Amino acid sequence: MAATARANTPSAYAELSVRFRRLSAISGALAVLEWDRAAMMPVGGAEARAEQVAALGVLHHELLTAPAVGALLDHAEAEATGLDPWQAANLRAMRRGWRHATALSADLVEAKLRAVSRCEMVWRTARAENDFAALRPHLAEVVALTREAAGVKAAAFGCTPYEALLDEYEPEGSLDRLDTLFGELLGFLPDFVARALETQAHQPAPIVPRGPFPAERQRQAALRLMTALGFDFNHGRLDASDHPFTGGVPQDVRITTRYDEADFTRALMGVLHESGHAFYERGLPEAWADQPVGQARGMALHESQSLLIEMQVCRSPAFLAFAAPILREVFAGEAAAFAPDNLGRVYRRVARSLIRVDADEVTYPLHVILRYRLEKALLAGDLAVADLPGAWSAGMVELVGVAPPSDREGCLQDIHWPGGAFGYFPTYTLGALAAAQLFAAAKAQIPDLLDLIATGEFAPLRQWLTANVHCFGARFGTDAVLRQATGSVLGTAAFRRHLEARYLT
Repeated sequence: MAATARANTPSAYAELSVRFRRLSAISGALAVLEWDRAAMMPVGGAEARAEQVAALGVLHHELLTAPAVGALLDHAEAEATGLDPWQAANLRAMRRGWRHATALSADLVEAKLRAVSRCEMVWRTARAENDFAALRPHLAEVVALTREAAGVKAAAFGCTPYEALLDEYEPEGSLDRLDTLFGELLGFLPDFVARALETQAHQPAPIVPRGPFPAERQRQAALRLMTALGFDFNHGRLDASDHPFTGGVPQDVRITTRYDEADFTRALMGVLHESGHAFYERGLPEAWADQPVGQARGMALHESQSLLIEMQVCRSPAFLAFAAPILREVFAGEAAAFAPDNLGRVYRRVARSLIRVDADEVTYPLHVILRYRLEKALLAGDLAVADLPGAWSAGMVELVGVAPPSDREGCLQDIHWPGGAFGYFPTYTLGALAAAQLFAAAKAQIPDLLDLIATGEFAPLRQWLTANVHCFGARFGTDAVLRQATGSVLGTAAFRRHLEARYLT
């Protein structure tokens, strides 16, 4: 379904479109500044960048919360009968953004932006040096300001503080829905992990490819596979950072990974994961790129796209049959280690591991559920920041079955909380569930899809994803998109079937 042209619009809506176009430009500038801070900026630029980000963030907030915007929204909603479906959806997205912004004072927005900027930079050093004590006061400040913002929004929206934060990443998400889905996962995953490990124990052990793997060769391999998948380097680039992420804007998508010269597999899958995010950004409706409806609806769908590419596609036998010769050539590797079947055993190996971004897809939801529990406790005041390392270790033992030997491999591993992104973690697992549903539907609707993937033909899959997910932007919610594409709303059944087929046979 293509976006319609904008014409003959009522005056209040037209004025809002102009204002939100300016806001989009500021958001885009902030996104590129954030990418630069993570990928390029020297450490000495941290304070100046914090000032820049805070100034632009406050400007964005002031423009969005100006009294005229609320009045224009009221007038536009009164004139809504003159809007087409895309314009009506855009108006709803405008109102949602305005509600979030007007709930907070400019002083609180500025204070949180400054605290987050400082905390992120401290985290980079603290993680490298395994120094939670250095991060603790900065993280405590971010938690306190986030708790304050959540409380204000909860009062304004009539929901819980955690749901107010979740709504920033997954609109209309609820604790009841999360607890139901996560409860279903906890109902079978602990036993499933044990069964998968038992099945794996009766299979040949993988031959681990021997390094070193110079970062430049890893980059070459990543670029070749990104190109094959269809990444548009006229509108994007690949760089390195402490934590893999996708940033920038749809016309200029910036993705990053981090390299380990002893193991190429992690950085490569990181690149493929972020490429899925990039395809989503590039597939958003171009006609609405400067408006709220032209953005991703939420992070559950966004994460579904990265996890569909990384987990469903790129760890499949079909993809590895295509990729194995490329990887063997780039790394001059041994034939046995770079055989598709062996790479499959490497990439689909289940383990009770410590690091979320490197976790297999069986144990990954357990990592997310741990963070969900901990961030709820932090925001509720039931867990002090000083007690986070101990709570993290206890939770890892309970859910994953392994204790981190250090904070670097424990509560310091993720950037999300230092970056103020509370409420984000659940969307990773929501995305994994959606990815399983979407890939199953794609295979059903494109019967030779796996054969195409094995020969390096990825355009049919990209086109299907654009037509069924990307092109809608924020017009529809997660369940509406999934119902149209797969026939059902978000659930755990397709994910469970996928795991059983891949890990118990």
